[in-house]
Amino acid sequence: MKNSRKTTMEDVARAVGLSRTTVSFVLNDRPDVRIPASTRERVKRAARELGYRPHSGSRALSSQRTGQLGLVSEIVTGPLGSATIRGIQEAARQAGYSLFIVPTSASGQEDPEAFETLLKAGVDGILYATGRHCRVAMPPQAQEVPTVLVHCTDTSSDLPEVRPDEYSLGRLSAEALLEGHHRDIGVIELPDDGEAAPGRRAGCQDCLARAGIPGETVRSAVGDGTTRGGYAAASALMDAAPRLTALLCGNDRMAMGAYDALLERGLRVRDDVAVIGIDDQELIADQLHPALTTVALPFEDMGRVGVAHLLALIAGEEVPARTLLPGRLVRRHSA
Repeated sequence: MKNSRKTTMEDVARAVGLSRTTVSFVLNDRPDVRIPASTRERVKRAARELGYRPHSGSRALSSQRTGQLGLVSEIVTGPLGSATIRGIQEAARQAGYSLFIVPTSASGQEDPEAFETLLKAGVDGILYATGRHCRVAMPPQAQEVPTVLVHCTDTSSDLPEVRPDEYSLGRLSAEALLEGHHRDIGVIELPDDGEAAPGRRAGCQDCLARAGIPGETVRSAVGDGTTRGGYAAASALMDAAPRLTALLCGNDRMAMGAYDALLERGLRVRDDVAVIGIDDQELIADQLHPALTTVALPFEDMGRVGVAHLLALIAGEEVPARTLLPGRLVRRHSA
């Protein structure tokens, strides 16, 4: 009588006396990894004999589900994205799933071990979430179970992604300043070390251009994403163009630094120079004086949509390769 338990990649690895990572490379046909042809054939033969099937088939059978979803994320220990976890937790709870969270770091060095932990726990699917929009490199274990990326992208895999529409974030922030009839606008951009800056820049520039403000007339400086970087960039902009009436900041932390730069020059936020941020970071936007007008990232929505896509994959359904979610303008008192 055939064993009803699903054959796992770990079973195949044990049968051939190799690591599960090596077996994963073979069964996922990774051409970039040097593995002898004889070893590849031995792994594939063992997989056939043991009846191993990838998750897209038998994994979808409800009788084989554990009712657990896994989350791998540096958000647990980082300052950003706690709302993403709230969205994930709420959506998982409503679907009747428990959530197994394994913290990692932004470097991604712990990712293979984190995936191993969740695979050994038998989770039905895994969400991989980051605090900022960045490129990641998924370990081969991500192909062993339904996996969805949240707030990040991996161009080397076909894993579905749920990300913010960065273009809409830049457009919304520029629109808010235009509604205040500002024409002399300075922009403090994020550095180009992530995925956010190019989209936000394009959304802002296109919006201003449609309003008759060409890009070459807009003063800009690049900050490093920190409060200190925002202060330095705002100081440089105001020194070079004292008549600026508005500052559009690439995130809330740089907006906080811009407040300090304006105060140092005897300028009042909003009355003299309007300031807008992007993020709606909980510990900043509401606490500044005046409270910061900002474009909120769809953190909770990304978490909820990520869970919805993951549950669809577990059920054997197709989901979009890329889902972009818009931001939302939160009006307070700085613009």
